[in-house]
Amino acid sequence: MKGNPGSPDAAKVTPAREAIIRVRGLHTAFGPQVVHDNLNLDVWKGEVLGIVGGSGTGKSVLLRTIVGLIRPVRGEIQVLGTDVINGPESDRRAVEKQWGVAFQDGALFSSLTVLQNVMAPMREHLRLSHGLMKALGELKISLVGLPPLSCGKFPSELSGGMRKRAALARALALDPKIVFLDEPTAGLDPIGAAAYDDLIGELQRSLGLTVFMVTHDLDSLYAICDRVAVLAEKRVLVEGPVDMMATVDHPWVQEYFTGPRARAATAAD
Repeated sequence: MKGNPGSPDAAKVTPAREAIIRVRGLHTAFGPQVVHDNLNLDVWKGEVLGIVGGSGTGKSVLLRTIVGLIRPVRGEIQVLGTDVINGPESDRRAVEKQWGVAFQDGALFSSLTVLQNVMAPMREHLRLSHGLMKALGELKISLVGLPPLSCGKFPSELSGGMRKRAALARALALDPKIVFLDEPTAGLDPIGAAAYDDLIGELQRSLGLTVFMVTHDLDSLYAICDRVAVLAEKRVLVEGPVDMMATVDHPWVQEYFTGPRARAATAAD
């Protein structure tokens, strides 16, 4: 597990504790169904933050709201100092280039090859020659551990683990400062999930990324997360290092972080 906030290792991750994402007073609803009510959250620059919570607590909704796919009823979201809810559209478009998103199912374009998928954000946001975009796309694909032959394959020709890596390569296409991951190890076998965790950890350290990761995978929390934020009761109930969670006096938190799977993850760590 990565170091606690007070440890030397954690100090290297967030030396100035700069909030790269700030969420204040977020209220998200779908008709009469309220998902978030006065939710507040800070994401520190350079950390891997794990977002956990029971089914229906709005983990993926929070991610999609931050990146602009869902508009909240009210609240403030700042990313890299930019108001992405109420600020000018031009400012929002500029900051969108600074993040990448990999959804749970990959969300790759089925009619495009892996390389074409990775090049898609470059075509939209950059003015580069085809040759340069192709070279950069091949570099991103290599960076996530996919073989060169995968460049010409379509998503349907890839395994689930390879599709997740291809989606990650696309998320990295614009050299983002922030990467959002939605259940990145869901559906992977234990070996594949551990390898993906290792990859995220390596990329975070080598590229200086901030990682916002929605997950239910306890092994991932213990392996690569600097902090955990628990969603419950329509807000962030508690946040802190994963090994602190067992001390939180809340039924769901206790069951999740002290149950048999949590004990196994702790032992493995």
